[in-house]
Amino acid sequence: MTPDGLSAHIHERMLALADAGFAAGQRRFFQHEVDTYGVRTQHLNGLVREVYAEVKAWPLADRNALMKRLWETGKLESGTLACHVYRRFARQCTSCEFQLFERWLDRYVHNWAHTDGVASWLLAACIENVPELRFSLKPWTAAPNRWKRRASAVALLQEAKAGRHADYIFEIARLLLPDRDDMVEKGVGWLLKEAYPQRPLETHAFLLENRDLATRLTLRYAAEKMTPEHRQSLLASHR
Repeated sequence: MTPDGLSAHIHERMLALADAGFAAGQRRFFQHEVDTYGVRTQHLNGLVREVYAEVKAWPLADRNALMKRLWETGKLESGTLACHVYRRFARQCTSCEFQLFERWLDRYVHNWAHTDGVASWLLAACIENVPELRFSLKPWTAAPNRWKRRASAVALLQEAKAGRHADYIFEIARLLLPDRDDMVEKGVGWLLKEAYPQRPLETHAFLLENRDLATRLTLRYAAEKMTPEHRQSLLASHR
């Protein structure tokens, strides 16, 4: 099957699986406009398996052509499908894929779910495979695109969970802490929450030192995995 043919097949399958009531619930959940078929998660997961089985032996150019067509639909499920399928190629993701995923952020990503799929799975895989790619994230902290700023934090989640590159994680977090976009506040809080279990003393100390830059929302997210003592000292000290 060609990229065009599979893209058309996916569209037909999405229409067949669409649930208008579920679509309405998705739009309420996101609290901003999303273009959705209304396909439930279990059906979307089945479609991911079906598409992966078809494309796993494709040449890279054909695979990427399909992903482009999926993103161009603007549909919530199509972007999610692209992220889920490409995640299965994580070991192959290096510098070229990092540039591809950055283009997706710039051109197609308009909600937190797609941001987190691209960043926490795909960009994170690139960084795990080529650690120097993390340095590409620093300019993103000042990007006009709110989703790219969120991605600069979320792309480091796996590094944080593994206890790697703590100094750089704190550097990115420090740049993002003054950001007053709630999607960015939650993203940096999430990053620091995941850094804490492997680096509790350093993460707590970093937050205490920089608490006046952060919002209460960010600190609440960051404190979710802390000991009661650390959580109390952090939240009680915030003005």
